[in-house]
Amino acid sequence: MFSDKGLINTFRWIAIAEAASFVLLLIAMIFKYGFDQEIGVQILGPIHGMLFLAYVALAFLVWPKVKWSFGQLVIALLLSVVPLGTLYVERKMIPSDAELLV
Repeated sequence: MFSDKGLINTFRWIAIAEAASFVLLLIAMIFKYGFDQEIGVQILGPIHGMLFLAYVALAFLVWPKVKWSFGQLVIALLLSVVPLGTLYVERKMIPSDAELLV
């Protein structure tokens, strides 16, 4: 279905999209509770939820491919509940393309 590199690249893009959706959802929550405008949360909530679930599922799939320890997997999962935490995972915990070729 996916090559290892393709799976890892998909995980990278989902991590970036999840971080962006998290920030947008936080902004939408300010509008919901500060200005009584719920539409942003109604739209972004399900989008963020789907991206979050995809991130968690893909984290389990890429875990053996990137040779994370169990502790590193736990860190990657915990960072998914921190705003922009998945960007740290994408930048610092995933090997670069050059490292994937080895």
